[in-house]
Amino acid sequence: MSSCGSGPVLQTHLSRNAGTNNDLNVSEVRGLLNYKLSCCVNALLQSFSATTELLDILNKWHPSNGTDKSNVPLQLKNILEAMRNKSYPAPYKDFLNCLYRQAIQRWTEQDADEIFHIILSLTQKQIADAVLAQEISSLYEIKLETQVGCLNCKFIQRMPNSLFSLPLAICERENSLENCINSFFQLQKLADSEKVYCEKCEKKQPSTYELKLVSLPPILCVHLKRFRNDDGFPRKLYNKVTFPETFRTAIFAAGQSEAECLSSDEHYSLYAVVVHKGTTVSGHYTAFISPNQEKMWYYADDNCVRPSTWTDVQGTYGGYRQRYGETAYLLLYRKNS
Repeated sequence: MSSCGSGPVLQTHLSRNAGTNNDLNVSEVRGLLNYKLSCCVNALLQSFSATTELLDILNKWHPSNGTDKSNVPLQLKNILEAMRNKSYPAPYKDFLNCLYRQAIQRWTEQDADEIFHIILSLTQKQIADAVLAQEISSLYEIKLETQVGCLNCKFIQRMPNSLFSLPLAICERENSLENCINSFFQLQKLADSEKVYCEKCEKKQPSTYELKLVSLPPILCVHLKRFRNDDGFPRKLYNKVTFPETFRTAIFAAGQSEAECLSSDEHYSLYAVVVHKGTTVSGHYTAFISPNQEKMWYYADDNCVRPSTWTDVQGTYGGYRQRYGETAYLLLYRKNS
């Protein structure tokens, strides 16, 4: 449960000076109640709300049955509208119940990356408009190519692959986002027990495995894999992982000389961080968001929302001193137009 207490859904009105004493930019971030371990969905909804491109796509869709309680994209559209516009009632329980009916269990600890994929996959599947479904896919889809190389004849099998989030393993030492990305794309020699069938040799051969980047989406979700299973026992890695507020796509360049998507060296800016606090058996999710492409950060802990700073976001890097504290789990970056 949130440490902020319970009560009605709250809107927090926050202001900052936008350059002159008479020019005030007002931001409004809507908090969400924690309905018995719904903090994971709460944090994800804050990230979806900050992804204004998603609601723009959903608003192009006009379903024939506008009251379908089991339709994920419809209920997602309704709650995102409510979070953006306070004149709307907050149909939050409708969205939760919609997920509970077909995808997730009630009153259980959830994994934010798994629920992120479930929501996007069901939204694509149930939107009943192929063009808009493809727009949602294109908004988040990271396109890769899996390459398996035969060490005997050098033949390379190529298979297309796509992901909604980039799953980065972290080492049990200090990490950086760039180092984790380099490790993800590093060529691996498979063990003898993992020989792969070579179409050219017509038998299993010692092989290599490598992922090549094909394209990056407008919204890049990075999954820092902090949970590990050791002989059936789950544990959380609290090791430090530093990440920048902005980066250039050149950080993907190592071993990716053939990637056309890196030729223009574009920039990405961080706008949402889904944070996990606690252990594998007792955890809580919150979120930092920078909505409407502002430079100001806000912290959302269920129904409590407060202004925050980039320094606070950096406090989620992790490390030995932050054991059991808040650690970044999902990073959402937006490609700068």
